[in-house]
Amino acid sequence: MQNERDRIDVTVIGGGLAGMAASIHLADAGLRVLCIEADPVDSDPVGESLDWSAPDLLKRLGLTREHLLEQGIATYKQHVVLKLRDGSEQQYAPGEWLEKPPYNIDLRTLHVDRSQLNQALREVFLGKGIRLVSDRVVHVETAGQIVKAVVTVSGERIVSPWFLDASGSAATLFPRTFKSPVYEFGPHKVAMWDYFTVPESIEGTTLHADGAGPRYMEWVWQIPIHPHTVSVGYVSPGEAVKAKRQRGLSIQEIFAAQLKQFPDLQNLYHDPAKKPPRITSFRCRVFSRTAGPNWLVAGEAAAMVDPMTSNGVTAALRQADEASRLIIRFRDRRRIPRLPASMYSQRVLSLARFFNIAIEDVLYDWPIRNRIGPFRAGDVYTIPAWSINVIYSRSRPQGFLSTTLFRLLLASLRYSLSAFCWFCSRWASSPAISAAS
Repeated sequence: MQNERDRIDVTVIGGGLAGMAASIHLADAGLRVLCIEADPVDSDPVGESLDWSAPDLLKRLGLTREHLLEQGIATYKQHVVLKLRDGSEQQYAPGEWLEKPPYNIDLRTLHVDRSQLNQALREVFLGKGIRLVSDRVVHVETAGQIVKAVVTVSGERIVSPWFLDASGSAATLFPRTFKSPVYEFGPHKVAMWDYFTVPESIEGTTLHADGAGPRYMEWVWQIPIHPHTVSVGYVSPGEAVKAKRQRGLSIQEIFAAQLKQFPDLQNLYHDPAKKPPRITSFRCRVFSRTAGPNWLVAGEAAAMVDPMTSNGVTAALRQADEASRLIIRFRDRRRIPRLPASMYSQRVLSLARFFNIAIEDVLYDWPIRNRIGPFRAGDVYTIPAWSINVIYSRSRPQGFLSTTLFRLLLASLRYSLSAFCWFCSRWASSPAISAAS
């Protein structure tokens, strides 16, 4: 006799942002969803500064902009400010033309308290009747390119017609299982961050950097998540952090020393007894194949987008939406045809390559930044990046023709930026490689 758990339509692996979003979309379509999550309470989520596409994606999950603001989960973000160590700064905001037809974009996006956002999404998730199992998948059973079942730490074998991998950047179950080729961007990086109480919160996301000079740029974010609370984080190449650790510096000392380099942040880290900051390491990458006959990959299991782009949350929500629609569309056939599966993979790949290569070539690496200055380099990155998100949100490419045209647009922008980077490297003075400070 078939028990209740055997009657599952979709198994979602991972209960983070992408996993919960996909589960909600699938449940709304009447599918029976089982979500497996090893740690239902993510105590240190990141991704607090959202780009201008994210609010509409959250609205589709039942979390409107107004609700998030009323509940104190979010604050408005209307611009990004780049501040250099010498005190100079420049503000970046979407052009007013985006508010007009045919785009009709609301130019106000959000900063969010990610712990509270995850909790709000979890409440929507649980209200849909989705089964949440606290366990971890350790084995994937396959037959050719088809996923037959997954096996958990507790020894349970779970079978369903459909599977969605939202297991996160550390697991990436299906890409590893099917040996999907991977594209990697930039060096391994380390992010360390903490939360500070301030008399009055800043307006907008502020990025602090030593923009001109270094071969590879480090930066600090400052994001208001509540009226009197800011999130402050430091992103650095892993080798630079490793060198400081080898000199005997603690994580707390490295973080405090970095904040003291910038006038606006010097007074934040004044309590020597404060706990060390949260820390994570990552390398930006994307897998070339993220869909198969009865499985898809979404979120950081599919692509890790650099945090400076503010596209991590958007990518997770967007992929969850598109992957769910493919399962819903082909639910009766129980197989995704090769072309739609390939187009999903190509959209995930093309977007992640564009954002990661663009941020690496234009801001992190030295040629463009030192040739035209960090503020103009910011323009070179933000104008095409924001435009791409608008075009994608409005056109929502799905089929072969629309996906191919969008891929060509992304490729042309990517190659143009890489060519400009090469040109600048020929004419800009190369900074000397110095020891990590």
